[in-house]
Amino acid sequence: MSHKEYVKEGSRMVPYPSGAIVPERDLNKTPVLEAMHLGIDFGGLTAVDDFSLTVGPTEIAGLIGPNGAGKTTVFNLLTNVYHPTRGNIMLNGYTTAGKTTAQVNQMGVARTFQNIRLFSNLSVLDNVKVGLHNEMKENLLSAMTHMFGYKKQEKQADERALELLDFFHMSSLAYDEAGSLPYGAQRRLEIVRALATSPKILLLDEPAAGMNPSETFELMENIRRIRDTFGIAVMLIEHDMKLVMSICEGICVLDHGKVIAKGTPEEIKANTRVIEAYLGKKTEE
Repeated sequence: MSHKEYVKEGSRMVPYPSGAIVPERDLNKTPVLEAMHLGIDFGGLTAVDDFSLTVGPTEIAGLIGPNGAGKTTVFNLLTNVYHPTRGNIMLNGYTTAGKTTAQVNQMGVARTFQNIRLFSNLSVLDNVKVGLHNEMKENLLSAMTHMFGYKKQEKQADERALELLDFFHMSSLAYDEAGSLPYGAQRRLEIVRALATSPKILLLDEPAAGMNPSETFELMENIRRIRDTFGIAVMLIEHDMKLVMSICEGICVLDHGKVIAKGTPEEIKANTRVIEAYLGKKTEE
């Protein structure tokens, strides 16, 4: 791979002046993501309220909480699928206010979804090339006439897509129909397509859903490899607590649209409010 290998060091979580915690290696860098007092209302219902989170530029962060806590709504806010009723979002120091979802993607945010969203009838290679749109420079005329270097760019896109697929040991599947792949391979393909947009932060919405233990372990290793090889941040929503506690450096816990805890895996595991949110409050005997 041509990517610079990221050195695994400085993983201790330390506070920013704002009080947010980030990996020590990210301390003197601009956060890749700052969500400040986000809130969104749907009619008379407040789905997310006063959500704030800082993610360092090479952090693996977790967003967890019971079903219906508002986690996917937060991802929709971070990608401007939903526009917040209150608050602000900064990506690498720039606000996303007024931006479209496509513009937010160009600013460096890519995501996957709970339900796989591939172009099932297209090849694996073509699915990845769809994600390369941020790098393609041809206009409509060149695409129609194959002039002005279009063929050269198409060749470069093929090479880049194959390089990304090879990262996940999927290059041999390049010309297979995406919909024919096993479930775990489709999940990996969706991540590859997201990486093709050259993100600064990758949002994974329940990436281990439906996976067996072997596939989940492979996913865990791949998330680490993504961070280390591409030098980007990864933020995941996940219900598999073994996965979350094994790879996440900072964790934010939502319940009924509100942040109830932030901290390291060790702090989250010991937090009584988190335990009550997942297991229910113990009644007095």
